[in-house]
Amino acid sequence: MTYPAATTAPKTVLITGASSGIGEATARRLAAAGHQVVLGARRVERLAALAKEIEADGGSALPHTLDVTDPLGMRSFVQAALDHYGRIDVLVNNAGVMPLSRLDALRTDEWDRMIDVNLRGVLHGIAAVLPTMTAQGAGHIVNVASVSGLRVDPTAAVYSATKHAVRALSEGLRQESRHLRVTVISPGLTHSELAETIADRDTKDAVAGQMAIAIPAAAIGEAVHYAITQPAEVDVNELVVRPTAQG
Repeated sequence: MTYPAATTAPKTVLITGASSGIGEATARRLAAAGHQVVLGARRVERLAALAKEIEADGGSALPHTLDVTDPLGMRSFVQAALDHYGRIDVLVNNAGVMPLSRLDALRTDEWDRMIDVNLRGVLHGIAAVLPTMTAQGAGHIVNVASVSGLRVDPTAAVYSATKHAVRALSEGLRQESRHLRVTVISPGLTHSELAETIADRDTKDAVAGQMAIAIPAAAIGEAVHYAITQPAEVDVNELVVRPTAQG
């Protein structure tokens, strides 16, 4: 059987949480493949430095300040991409926080933060790009979830709840559309700054001890690249990427 080759046509790709970790690695990978990347995060100086490096290597990148918890800010991010590149082909909802702790620690502010960033942030992204993608008759939304969206562990109850919700939301979006591609990517232990959001000392130390087997963020960037470069009629719905040694 002869399989169709993956398309390499340049796409305009919006990436949230692009200032470090998976977001940064994804931006570098896609820009190296010839795609135009729009970089969103709160740390504007990091975005500017990343965009400068990408362009020095011959790529195209547009940095833009973004707080995914602000729907107006998300719409401004999307409009900047439209103004600069004229279309939006892919949104990578990557921004996330992971302040793990036991429920009886009652860190309710952290619960709210996870819900706001990990779930509402994804919803804000979808709401901002959906009208444009619908008008285009095409588009691709990539939601970065987690293996915690496939299981639940102690200290991760709220985090897991947000990632289970992202998977459910993604499946609902996929079923509602026949012109939109939807991909969920669930990383396992991955080198990033995500663990730095953990304030509970015992939990932070436990996670740090597990990171010896973590895979590089570039592995997730490669998964995003694979999903978005398939032929238009192929929708890669879910990818789980974790260390071989992870249980």
